[in-house]
Amino acid sequence: MSAKPIVRMAEIEIDPAQLEAYRALLSEEIEAAVALEDGVLSLSAVAIKDSPHKIRILEVYADRDAYEAHLLTPHFLKYKNGTVGMVTSLTLVDVEPIAMAAEA
Repeated sequence: MSAKPIVRMAEIEIDPAQLEAYRALLSEEIEAAVALEDGVLSLSAVAIKDSPHKIRILEVYADRDAYEAHLLTPHFLKYKNGTVGMVTSLTLVDVEPIAMAAEA
């Protein structure tokens, strides 16, 4: 039996005055996670049109162990600690994938 992937949606609101700095830290974290962690299958961040301070991140991990390992990596901890005063709201939503595809 194969491990079940973990898919989450992060709904984040950022202090608009700190949006540029937040986006830089987020981009750095996503690039590092995908490059360095085999268990991180996909991380995609988008902003709500006309509300750029409202960020949504779709996270796909190979399994629960990969997700938990991700939370302990230096690049995630740098992001988490560096953005603590920037994030005004954070909701993590576990989601069930219906259809997911990506071009290789």
